[in-house]
Amino acid sequence: CCLGSGLSWEPSSRAVEQVHLRCTEGSLEWMYPARALRVVLEPNLSSARHTTVCIKPASDFQGASIYVERAGQLHLVMSEAEGAQPHHVSCFSAHTPQRVALFLQASLQRDFSRRTASFQYELLSNQSAASPDFKKMALVEAMCRPCDNVELLMAICSSDFVVKGSIRNVSHDSENHVSQVDVSVHKVYRQKNRIFQQDEASGEWRGPVRTLLQCKVKKGGGDFLFTGNEHFGEAWLGCAPRFKDFMFIYWAARERGANPCEFQLN
Repeated sequence: CCLGSGLSWEPSSRAVEQVHLRCTEGSLEWMYPARALRVVLEPNLSSARHTTVCIKPASDFQGASIYVERAGQLHLVMSEAEGAQPHHVSCFSAHTPQRVALFLQASLQRDFSRRTASFQYELLSNQSAASPDFKKMALVEAMCRPCDNVELLMAICSSDFVVKGSIRNVSHDSENHVSQVDVSVHKVYRQKNRIFQQDEASGEWRGPVRTLLQCKVKKGGGDFLFTGNEHFGEAWLGCAPRFKDFMFIYWAARERGANPCEFQLN
């Protein structure tokens, strides 16, 4: 996370402030944006496989527009007006995976009321990003079809979250083309961040999982194994078999020595 203020510079300075971010995902908060800010995404990785950059502005994003540098030219990624749209995500291909330069141009302002240009970013490999469009990127994680046995066994090894639970409710957001599955969690095997948390009043573990509206998810009874990955702090559904079916597939693969990783069921 990077935090800074445009008012920290000398008034007479014409220099463009520059920051380097070394993580493949993170956030930046630029308070009272003034003049311009150059943000270099430069992950500390020996293998540069990240070919797509996705940016999600905060709900109160204002005071700047975001550009990407390509061959010495600036190309608009997100205007200040677009940043104000809820759930808006902009993705674009990175011509040089080792180093992506963003340019934040502050809007002309006559007052210094509190404005904040804040956004999250993710660098994605071409294995997890089908195209520079977030909804299609999410489609890789939620393919609207049951996973085969090989995909399921890989999912429990590599997913950001793996939980056993049941479906409390399913809601649909037609405007943003997503559905949300509210999960009542019986067992958390793995989670990258605290998507699934314990309710203080009831003691029950719960958490929301998102998927595409076109997948037409419906509420079903019984226990499932929910797997998937996180994007911008949200859990996106991957493989989700019935738990009894997962147990049969896992133990059969283990007996054959075909399971790609050990999974702690207890």
